[in-house]
Amino acid sequence: MRCHEEGAQLVLSNAPVALRMGEINKLAEIVKAPVVPADVTNMDDLKKLFEESMKHFNGGVDFILHSIGMGLNVRKGKKYTELDYGFNQKTFDISSVSLHRVLRTAWDMDAINEGGSVIALTYIAAQRVFPDYSEMADAKALLESIVRSFGYHYGVRKKVRINSISQSPTRTTAGGGIKGFDGFITFAEKMSPLGNATGDECADYCVSLFSDLTKMVTMQNLFHDGGFSTTGITPVIVEQMEK
Repeated sequence: MRCHEEGAQLVLSNAPVALRMGEINKLAEIVKAPVVPADVTNMDDLKKLFEESMKHFNGGVDFILHSIGMGLNVRKGKKYTELDYGFNQKTFDISSVSLHRVLRTAWDMDAINEGGSVIALTYIAAQRVFPDYSEMADAKALLESIVRSFGYHYGVRKKVRINSISQSPTRTTAGGGIKGFDGFITFAEKMSPLGNATGDECADYCVSLFSDLTKMVTMQNLFHDGGFSTTGITPVIVEQMEK
């Protein structure tokens, strides 16, 4: 929505099964964007997505937002010490390797314009332990590694920037499935000097990273969390612990 407000033309995509829920179609009507179904684990689907996008834009794309995550073990209620490795592989494929697949497809098709920008959404559990975040912590760590590795190659080739945003805990469909998620939000709010960053504020940050104002920022994991990531303790937390 924020990109649309700044004058961007968009193409939206989601998994075919998710499109049945209709939410993305509502957004598509508002921003006047086509919706192209794509399973991010299917290279043929991704090729079609870029073909349709380049046809719509009559050329390459300027930016891509990777906002994809699914923890199958979390959904099935399996603890980190009891992972089903088949589920785990699917979690990595959907939540992490999908970014490599998207970038590989764009690379092969030369689909991203010179100086373009790619953002992947992540979470600080890639660096710190949040026990109930389980396998998604590993998935986010892999995602951030792909950001750095592919960021190097795409930077050399076409000055394309690839970064990840480590956002404050935000209520999403994926996040809602994690045990104790409300506690995540409350704790982060009390630990962050500026408070938790909202989803709308994250959208603002994305706009700045898609723009030419940040054309020398790449291969970074950027914390957008009100200062949570660098705060050791706060008086509010101390007071609660001493009660």
